[in-house]
Amino acid sequence: MPPVPGAFEEEWNPTEESVRSVRGRHKLAKQRGGSMARSSAVLGVGMIAAVGAGGIATAQEKPATSISMPDVAAAADKAKDLPGVKLLSGGSDEVVAGQPLTQGALTKGDTDAGRTDAGEALRSRILQQAQTQQSAAEDSARAKAADKAAEAARAKAAKAQDKAEAAQRKKAEDARLAKLAKSFKLPVSGYQLTSGFGESGSLWSNGHTGLDFAASSGTPIRAVHSGTVTSAGWAGSYGYRTIVKMDDGTELWFCHQSSMDVSSGQKVRTGEVIGRVGSTGNVTGAHLHLEVRPGGGSPIDPAAWLRGKGLTP
Repeated sequence: MPPVPGAFEEEWNPTEESVRSVRGRHKLAKQRGGSMARSSAVLGVGMIAAVGAGGIATAQEKPATSISMPDVAAAADKAKDLPGVKLLSGGSDEVVAGQPLTQGALTKGDTDAGRTDAGEALRSRILQQAQTQQSAAEDSARAKAADKAAEAARAKAAKAQDKAEAAQRKKAEDARLAKLAKSFKLPVSGYQLTSGFGESGSLWSNGHTGLDFAASSGTPIRAVHSGTVTSAGWAGSYGYRTIVKMDDGTELWFCHQSSMDVSSGQKVRTGEVIGRVGSTGNVTGAHLHLEVRPGGGSPIDPAAWLRGKGLTP
C-alpha cells in the first residue's frame, strides 16, 4: 500500500495496513516517543521487511530541502590569520608547530631532532633531566671536596707556620739563655744535689727553703752573678752566710760556709770566689745551701731560677 501523501512531513509509522503481510512473524518495536531517530530506525525495519516479502513500499517524492553550507574559502582565509595555525595544502604532509608543544606532548626540539614518538620523546627528556641532576650532584660533590681539600691545606699551612714560629721562638730563647749563661755561673763544681726546694724534714720547720750542693769542705764558692755584698757573717742556723744583691734587687744567700772571702759593701763579678764550702750552722755534712729571694722577699726554687738563666744545676 502506498504511503499517504505528505506523511514524511511529520512521521510515518508502518502498520499492518500499510505493509503487506510477509512470511513468518515479524514484531514491530513499540514506539515510545516522537524522536526522529527512533522513527527513522523503524522506517528502515519496515523497508527491509517489504523487500524480504518481494515488494518495496514506494513513497511519494519529497520536495527538495534547501541546505545552507558555510563559505569554506572565507573560513580558511580567517583561519590563516590565527596564531600558530597553518593550513595543509595540496596533499602536503608538513606539520608546523607554532607553540613549544605539538602533538602527543612533542616539543619543537623533539621534532627538530627527528623524534616523532611521544613515549620516546618523554623518555629522552627524563634521561636528560636525570643527567642534568647527576651533573649537578657531581659538581656539588666536587665543590665540597675542593672546599675540604682547601681547608686541609689551610690547616696544614697553619700547623707548619706554628711549627716554624715555635722553632724561631726556641732559637731565640736558646740564644738568650746562651747570652745569659755567659753572665751567670753555677756556684760550685764537683757537687751533688742532696735536698731540693720545698722538701720536708726535721731540720726545716716550714720546709726546705733552698737548694743544697754537697761538696768537699773547702771547695770554692763563686758568685752566680755580679752584684753587691750586703751581708757577710754569722747567721745562726745558716752558719757563715754571704748575701749578694743583684742589680734587679734579687738576693742570693750562700750559707754554711767554712770561710768567707768578701765583706759587706764589696762589689763582686760573675764567677768571683766569695767563700768556701763548709758545715757551719744546722747541718749534717759539708755543703752549700743556696737561696734565691727576688726583691729580698720570700725564697723561690733556685733550680728553676738557674734554669731560667741558662744553667742546669
